[in-house]
Amino acid sequence: MTPLRAAVVDDEPLARARLKRLLALQPDVELVGEYADAHALIEAWPGRPADVVFLDIEMPEMDGFSAFALLDPPCAQVVFVTAYAEHAVRAFDVAATDYLVKPVAPERLLVALDRVRQARAATAPAAGGTAYPERLALPIGRRIQLVDVDTIDCIEAQANYVEIRAGARSFVLRKPLSTVQDELDPKLFARVHRSIVVRIDAVTAIEPLPSARFRLSLANGETVMTGRSYRDPVRQAFGLAVPADE
Repeated sequence: MTPLRAAVVDDEPLARARLKRLLALQPDVELVGEYADAHALIEAWPGRPADVVFLDIEMPEMDGFSAFALLDPPCAQVVFVTAYAEHAVRAFDVAATDYLVKPVAPERLLVALDRVRQARAATAPAAGGTAYPERLALPIGRRIQLVDVDTIDCIEAQANYVEIRAGARSFVLRKPLSTVQDELDPKLFARVHRSIVVRIDAVTAIEPLPSARFRLSLANGETVMTGRSYRDPVRQAFGLAVPADE
């Protein structure tokens, strides 16, 4: 795998120097940017994107959360670095890969880098050029949970969250359903309702219903009702014939 490109953003020179020194001990990590404030990161980002940004939270003029939200694609993983542990909940709410408290302990940095590597490996294109990963890297609390896409039964939007159900397991993320769907191979997954995506091979039976709807039975024992406006996409995804009386 290519080197892990890292950027360090902190308004404290000693904190930057410590983190740079620790990162330099990792043979697969390449430091591509060092910034004293968030504005410098954002200005340099288009020409020097990174795979992971070690981002201080409390900085003058613009904090780390605001800076992360303004980064243009390609988006990086972020590891927030701060002296204040009370920011941890918000850090994981914005899908941070990890959260480090200053002064950064060497062994704790190794844990964070392992999580970054695992997440990158899970989402890397497979040989042959496909753009869709075989596993999803899901930020769940303080961990990155790797979930095989062929174990997923369905994904359902719930208010500001999505729930990914895979057999007996369930994972809740604060992420739009459309964003999750974009990460999945459309040959394997189908949108059957404005708030539901199913894995096609997880559907074991289909029952036509009035009003252009279908009841889908899933391998995990659930049933899913399709949306009326999704009649044709459902037929196409599952190869259903159009009734003669239509």
